Amino acid sequence: MWIYLLRRVLLAVAITVIAVTLVFMMIHAVPGDPAVALLGPRATPEMIAHLHREMGLDKPLAVQIVIFFEGLLQGNLGFDVLSQRPVADIIFEQLPYTIELIFVSISWAVAIAVPLGCYSAVRRNSVIDQIVGIMAVATIAIPPFVMAVYALLIFAVTLRWLPAVGAGDGFLDGLVHLILPAFAVGIGWVGYISRLVRASMMEILGENHVRMARSFGISEWRIVSCYALPLAILPTVTILGVGIAWLLSSAVFIEVVFARPGIGALIVQAVNTRNYAVVIGAVLVTTVVTVLATTVSDLIAASLDPRTREKL
Repeated sequence: MWIYLLRRVLLAVAITVIAVTLVFMMIHAVPGDPAVALLGPRATPEMIAHLHREMGLDKPLAVQIVIFFEGLLQGNLGFDVLSQRPVADIIFEQLPYTIELIFVSISWAVAIAVPLGCYSAVRRNSVIDQIVGIMAVATIAIPPFVMAVYALLIFAVTLRWLPAVGAGDGFLDGLVHLILPAFAVGIGWVGYISRLVRASMMEILGENHVRMARSFGISEWRIVSCYALPLAILPTVTILGVGIAWLLSSAVFIEVVFARPGIGALIVQAVNTRNYAVVIGAVLVTTVVTVLATTVSDLIAASLDPRTREKL
């Protein structure tokens, strides 16, 4: 297990370095001068040259990448010349809102989808199984931003049951403001996870150890919960780790639609203003979050099924 953990950590570091380097190169390939975007069209050449020096854009791209990683090793994500604040302070002010949205979204989705998937596998081809299947396909097919717009129009504008924008003030108000965004992000995962659990559960219920448990007279509920579910949940655990990247991308649209603070809204704003330092720092943090989530999900899967340790 320790060897598997070491290999996963090394792979996570390599993925992070490659991802940040690629993003660093791509954002510098975007047309437009960030100094002109920040200073405006009336900026003089001297002002532009001075801002280039402050942002480090007067150096070759390879040198900029090396300087960035040197600062990263010292815990420094750079400095935002626009707000005159460290990039780390700006990012970690917004990151908790996005983590909160993702955690609540995936938590309620898993809490509903896993029991639905188990019931559909045990009562396959029943009326409820068919209804769950139709609803699962429907929710998977609808993009999160479309679901967000309709949820906003129905529950916030028409019915006025829930707040439309913002993150709320205080714990309870924050939870109320999370309902619509978390619904829009998580509803697609309810259908996806329920179908995944159903397919995996049906396969597990046909294996020899399950048939042997039935022959000993063990109740079907205990067979499903104790013998089948720990194995059937493995694909879901793996998918959830990989799905963090998808959830982060969904959070970008959701935070814009509901005018919520968060890392997604920060990236959109930074890209529009060509704020390289904030974009690179935000992408680095989101990459680390994604890699950590994937690594944790793989470690959980490896602890549940030791055979998965041999796949890496």
